[in-house]
Amino acid sequence: MVPTSPTDAQDSTDGQTARQRWQARYEQSRVREADFTTLSGVEVDPAYGTDDSEWPGDFPFTRGLYPTGYRGRTWTIRQFAGFGNAQQTNERYHMILGRGGGGLSVAFDMPTLMGRDSDDPKALGEVGHCGVAVDSVADMETLFAGIDLGEVTTSMTISGPAVPVFCMMLVAAERAGVDTSTINGTLQTDIFKEYIAQKEWLFTPEPHLRLIGDLIEHCAEHIPAYKPLSVSGYHIREAGSTAAQELAFTLADGFGYVELGLSRGLDVDVFAPGLSFFFDAHIDFFEEIAKFRAARRIWARWMRDVYGATSEKAQWLRFHTQTAGVSLTAQQPYNNVVRTGVEALSAVLGGTNSLHTNALDETLALPSEQAAEIALRTQQVIMEETGVVNVADPLGGSWYVEALTDRIEAEANAIFDRILAMGGSTLTHADTEELAATMRRSTGRRDGGDWPVTQGLLRGIEEGWFMSEIAEAAFQYQTALEKGAKKIVGVNCHEDSVTHDLEILRVSHEVEVEQVRALAARRQARDEDAARAAVARMVEVSRTEENMIEAMLDACRAEATLGEICDALRAEWGEYREPARF
Repeated sequence: MVPTSPTDAQDSTDGQTARQRWQARYEQSRVREADFTTLSGVEVDPAYGTDDSEWPGDFPFTRGLYPTGYRGRTWTIRQFAGFGNAQQTNERYHMILGRGGGGLSVAFDMPTLMGRDSDDPKALGEVGHCGVAVDSVADMETLFAGIDLGEVTTSMTISGPAVPVFCMMLVAAERAGVDTSTINGTLQTDIFKEYIAQKEWLFTPEPHLRLIGDLIEHCAEHIPAYKPLSVSGYHIREAGSTAAQELAFTLADGFGYVELGLSRGLDVDVFAPGLSFFFDAHIDFFEEIAKFRAARRIWARWMRDVYGATSEKAQWLRFHTQTAGVSLTAQQPYNNVVRTGVEALSAVLGGTNSLHTNALDETLALPSEQAAEIALRTQQVIMEETGVVNVADPLGGSWYVEALTDRIEAEANAIFDRILAMGGSTLTHADTEELAATMRRSTGRRDGGDWPVTQGLLRGIEEGWFMSEIAEAAFQYQTALEKGAKKIVGVNCHEDSVTHDLEILRVSHEVEVEQVRALAARRQARDEDAARAAVARMVEVSRTEENMIEAMLDACRAEATLGEICDALRAEWGEYREPARF
């Protein structure tokens, strides 16, 4: 068990041990009505440790955010789904919720992810193929028909056009009679990782950061439970990074968004709880568990010691996990069920707050209904049958897991130092007092661009440093794979198989034809002058320091389409083109 460091220790002048303080907090916490015994009927304690070791719910939260672990509340089963049109995806959502899913996560098609309408020439052949097509509020109304957005938490995985898509969801909720101030869920919105890994941006970083800052302000004031930003390491890892790179690049992005909020004059204890994270659960079981534990620890210390967060909620790193799509193979696809189960278990033992499990056929196509059900049942077997929910951080104190946690933390700290240096800072991660003083002195730009970590992030993006680091890591792994040093069953070992080809989900071309027809009909039926005026008003607001969210909501209420909103901003701000690098 890693001992609590002197700077992390709670005030012990009351004479209580760390165990006694944890016990008191546990007894004051809500615990589910459930059987917390082994399969043989043996009673187990809610957590294990020494009198003076770190306990679950103790700063810096290496062992979890809550003294109860999953005894208080299990993770949310949040299956990622979207294909075809809004009606087809709505049917899949009702299936997921009806079979025990606890929340929804929306996958959008490529035109939507790029802020383009389904009738845009660049959308040809892509409508509905990698997610659901959403062109206007009408699609959002269909997407969530029969689903109470005031009750079901909803995550939307989209970054470039995230803000207008969010506005469309809000308007759909308004039309359904939902009190939008009560909406809970998460919007990805993370533009830094797009420049680093996924490449789905619209503008240069500064306009994107302006929109994100407006969104953070709006949610902090009007929708306090909603998390307007999910800082995503998933796509960084899927692009080929190591576990430590995924962790460090993601947390550095998170620090950049904290600096964005501070640059707006927002109270860190108010807006920071609205930040969440999204990590990859890869196939190296123990390394992934260590990564999740190190993430909580690093984030808590930076939030308290550098950014001045005083509340626990502002220091907490809450995260969603998705099993590694890149680990799935087209060869012997039934092996993917095992891979997903192992990866999901690592996320649970690492303390994830919500989880998506990939389907066995996702390396070939969007999941079939049967494959989606198997993925859902994988989580439910882990939750209901294995006993892993009975004890908080059951691997805490393992010499191997603790050593891995320390190792990944050290690697991440070295990367933070490199990012600070790229931003022109002479400070390191260890210079917490000096970094905090720098934060207090930083003023001026409302996009956070003159703050220390943000400066490093922007410089690293501009110079292609993040991309080159990921490319090198991916090359090293591929080389090891081709030499046989690393093994993938069914790919470079144990290649004989009796398995047959899968029946996969295919999205009909008729989906695109119908989506384009419906979009034309909506444009014909709306008040064209009102829609154009609302979009023009939004552009006018973009030229000021006024918050853009209300103007964008008005454009959505007037039935302006996603492409019309994004095209107007492209014309105002320009499009980003990544420089060629060799």
